[in-house]
Amino acid sequence: MSTTTAPAPFRPAVSPDPSIAGIPFSRHLRVELRKLVDTRAGFWLLAAIGILTVAAVATYLFAVDPSELTYLNFVAVTATPQGMLLPVLGILAVTAEWSQRTGLVTFTQEPNRLRIVSAKLLALLVAGLAAVALSLAVAALGNVLGIALRDGAGTWNFEAAGVRDFVLVQLIGLVQGFAFGMLLMNTAAAIVLYFVLPIAWNILFTLVGGLADAAPWLDLNTALAPVFNGDTLAGNDWSHLAVSGTIWVLVPVALGLVRLLRREVK
Repeated sequence: MSTTTAPAPFRPAVSPDPSIAGIPFSRHLRVELRKLVDTRAGFWLLAAIGILTVAAVATYLFAVDPSELTYLNFVAVTATPQGMLLPVLGILAVTAEWSQRTGLVTFTQEPNRLRIVSAKLLALLVAGLAAVALSLAVAALGNVLGIALRDGAGTWNFEAAGVRDFVLVQLIGLVQGFAFGMLLMNTAAAIVLYFVLPIAWNILFTLVGGLADAAPWLDLNTALAPVFNGDTLAGNDWSHLAVSGTIWVLVPVALGLVRLLRREVK
């Protein structure tokens, strides 16, 4: 005697309740902005950016000859601490999801990881622009104090092109750190690689004379050298930046994004 199993009745897929809306992107953005400051590492890193920016201006105010106390020089002084710390902020924004095991909650509430990454990047750009605004404001205060306290030169020869390049350099470093964080998803490894690899690459092009012509195309630091030297980007500088920026920023962003979208959340 044999038995047969009756086929299960067909049950159409139940569609989600149309009255339940997804999480709006603006809420993701607010959450990612809050994540930048709600951990001790993030809070103190942002605090260090502000403190060191002010400290750099204060030190420069009394350490150089009054003739060098100009707005341009004060802005250049603030670029050093921020140029070192903003990329670290970008790295922490990505790696914290994995090192602190919050990724499971984040990607369960929002399965579309691309939306989370977009919110993180936009939050970082907002923080980067705020840091740049702080630099410009503190540099202006330093210039005024230089005139009042040390009879400094006090010139304000920092044109719109200079502001544009200053913002560009800071945001490039921030996005590059973000990309390295996505690639490695480990805070310590990403920080070490971010600082060591470009420096080693730059040293290679500096020591090997035959690579001098290729350096602006393949080395991001060389492409940005006019800005570091107090000039503005013009002419071929933009071509150099486009190529080297693609190699050192856009390609790591793309590869890091692929890894983040495919990595298993445990």
